[in-house]
Amino acid sequence: MAAFFLWGVLPVFWKQLDFLPPPSIIAHRTLWSLLFLSVILWLRRETRAVVAGLRTPRACGWHLMSGALLASNWLLYVWATLNDRILEGALGYYLNPFFNMLFGVLWFGERHNRAQLAAIVLALCGVAVQIPALKGFPWVAVVLAATFSLYAVVKKRSPLPSVQGLTVETLLLAPLAFGWLCFCSSGISDALGGTWPRALLLAATGLATMLPLVCFGHAARHIPLTTLGILQFIGPTIQFFIGWKLYDEAMTTTRLLSFAMIWAAIGIYAADAVRRERHKA
Repeated sequence: MAAFFLWGVLPVFWKQLDFLPPPSIIAHRTLWSLLFLSVILWLRRETRAVVAGLRTPRACGWHLMSGALLASNWLLYVWATLNDRILEGALGYYLNPFFNMLFGVLWFGERHNRAQLAAIVLALCGVAVQIPALKGFPWVAVVLAATFSLYAVVKKRSPLPSVQGLTVETLLLAPLAFGWLCFCSSGISDALGGTWPRALLLAATGLATMLPLVCFGHAARHIPLTTLGILQFIGPTIQFFIGWKLYDEAMTTTRLLSFAMIWAAIGIYAADAVRRERHKA
């Protein structure tokens, strides 16, 4: 719940960083996250476990894959936020739990009943409704959902705990991030924002990135993907109202119908989950 609440309000933070292009913001996210994570590991005396993980080809392979998925998701989401597409990003994260359900069936043998399948179909219909209005496929929403759901799958396969695994991911991405800031930015001053207030905002990207990811990484390893999917609706609901009410993004009848269908799907799935829990009790 902490992870999804923080992700819900983060568009407001990313909007303050519009003085840099999205790739530079992601580079800062990576490097500052690594700094904060290194401090945590040092305090917890877990640095040796990370070094051992880096020496294990299996661990490096899984975390290189999860790091690539995470960076792709970050880049697209920040780009969408800075280009007034918060509502489309919210749609992606509404779809994400349904992708979790699908991947739970494919990789972890999780089973769904008729109510759950009906919810998935209704959610997909909600996406299809937007296609004529967008004059094309809502690729931002679908790619955001797919990359983050695959990230959850890979995290579940990871041999390392959440904080150690996230550190390995950012460490593997760090050379690329550092290279981008050194060779693809207009000088060191521009790479750091140009002023002290901007530099402090960029440093805060590490904290804003690390806190929800640590919470999510712990959850992904210890609870079923289906439960993770239900909780995930917290984030896009907050994003939805931020994009609509705070930043005045267009709320057309077609878009509202699409979201209404997805909310109905959420209601069906959540009601079924509650019913099954009561039946177990």
